[in-house]
Parts: sequence; structure tokens; C-alpha cells
Amino acid sequence: MKEIRGAVDLLSVISRYGTDDQCREYIAQLRWPDGVKCPECQSTKISRVKARHIYDCDSCRYQFSALVGTSFHDTHLPLTKWFYATYIMCESRKGVSANQLKRMLRVSYKTAWYLCHRIRHAMIEAQPLPKLKGTVEIDETYVGGRIKGRGVQAGRDNKECVVGIRQRGGTLRFFHAEDAKSGTLARYIRENIDTDVEVMVTDEFSSYPFAIEKAGLAKGKHKTIEHKRRHYVDGDIHTNTVESAFSLPKRGIIGSWHRVSAKHLAAYLDEMTWRFNNRKNPFLFRDTILKLIASDNLEYKELTKAA
Repeated sequence: MKEIRGAVDLLSVISRYGTDDQCREYIAQLRWPDGVKCPECQSTKISRVKARHIYDCDSCRYQFSALVGTSFHDTHLPLTKWFYATYIMCESRKGVSANQLKRMLRVSYKTAWYLCHRIRHAMIEAQPLPKLKGTVEIDETYVGGRIKGRGVQAGRDNKECVVGIRQRGGTLRFFHAEDAKSGTLARYIRENIDTDVEVMVTDEFSSYPFAIEKAGLAKGKHKTIEHKRRHYVDGDIHTNTVESAFSLPKRGIIGSWHRVSAKHLAAYLDEMTWRFNNRKNPFLFRDTILKLIASDNLEYKELTKAA
């Protein structure tokens, strides 16, 4: 198997993937590490047509490129800009705005915005994630702007609910929830937390006991920290781990994106979740390119259609 380089910095990205041919070759190596296979019949008897950047299957005569069936398929943007944008998004801890990417890549705002969303789309986990165990914290927060004429705080009328679930020493998950009612919270608990969880920690929000009961978890596993009484840590009982993670999307909205529509909030949360869960991964760039290879193509009309 050919060794595939993964850990990179900005200069190595520019050096290794400075031409479309280099990018195309890297995509082919990642997609077929044991040699090119026909997507139709899986044959390895392949002829290469270099001048047209395609392969010809000697068994079924199907012609294909390394980009077919990936996020890169039918793109009119140079692959080098795809690679640079992916690296920038992976390394920008607070996210990067489409306006910033527009200036850095010298593309239109529409192109930069669409490119960002296509990369975010690939960051969504394709397969169901394993359920969380051990000590798990769950909390909810609200993001959104002010309503003019109603003071600094506009309550929750103009805000969107974000539910965060984090396993201590494990992974984080963000969800754009329609509300924080017990039925909604129960669904997220049921789908993401194992029934064998050791401890589930929440604050004193009244929906949690009902949500835990509806999710089928034992009441004895639920521990509460009472923030209203200014209690924030009681031994191992606290929600500081998940609360600290909420700073990621909030800093992204305030410092980078500035405005995030409710329609696309889930995509931005997916980006933050993917980057956070892979923050110690030295091969994050490579793994994100792999996600782009495995992901289907997100069409612009699908992205912009009415919710």
C-alpha cells in the first residue's frame, strides 16, 4: 500500500497540492490506496487516459475520474482552492467566514459561501455514532440576536436552542433543537446516550427529570448541580465540561460568521463538532479530504431552497 501523507501545515499544503494534478493524484491515492478500482464493476484492470484525467475500465469499459461520486464531482473551481479552503477551515478554531475565504482565494462571495457549506456538509458523520457512556453532561443554550426596541436581552423569542452533550474524556455533540421541552431532550438522550451510562449530569432545568424518564434511563444515574444557588461544582458533579464547549459556536458567531441563519445553524454546529472531536488529530486535513471523497455532492439549489 502506498504511504499517504497526512499531517500538514500551510506551507506543505501549498507545496504538495499546488497544482490540480497534484490534488487529483492525492484524491486517487486516498480513494484507492490499494490501486484504482472501477466504481461500476470493482475491477482492478484499469487503463489510464492521462490527457483527459480519466480511467478506462478494461472489464466493463466504464470511464471515470477520481472525482466521480465525490463532493468534487463536476466542480468548476480549481482543486487547489478546494484544498486550501479545507485546510483553512480545519485550522480556524473559531471558524472562517465566507467573506474572509472570498478574499483569501480570490473568488466571488457566492462561490466562497457555497464552498464552505459543501465542506461542512462533508463533516456530517455519515454513520450513526456510538452512544456515549461513562460520565455524560448535557446542557442547553440559546444563540441569536437582539430584537430592536426590547433592550439588551430579548428573551428567547429571537434565539435558537442548541443542545450540547459531552462525554468526559470523550466526544462532543451539538444539536440545533426546536425547543428544550422534555420530549425533545428525551429524543436526543435516547439517540446519543447509552442506557448503561454511569452518570448523567445536568443543571436544575425542570425538563431534564421528565426527559430522562421518557428516555428510559434510571433516575439514580441522574445528578443535578443547582446553578441558581450559585453551586457550580460539587465534587465530580458539574456541567463545566459541556458549558465550556458552548463557547466554540458562540465565538464563531460573534467573531467570524457574525450572522448565522436558523436554517443553516445545524451545519455550523456540525463543523464545530467535527473540528473539536478531532482537535488532537494530526491528520485532520487528510481525514476531512476523505470525508469530501465519501460525501455526496450538495447542490446549490438544495442548499438555498426554502426551509
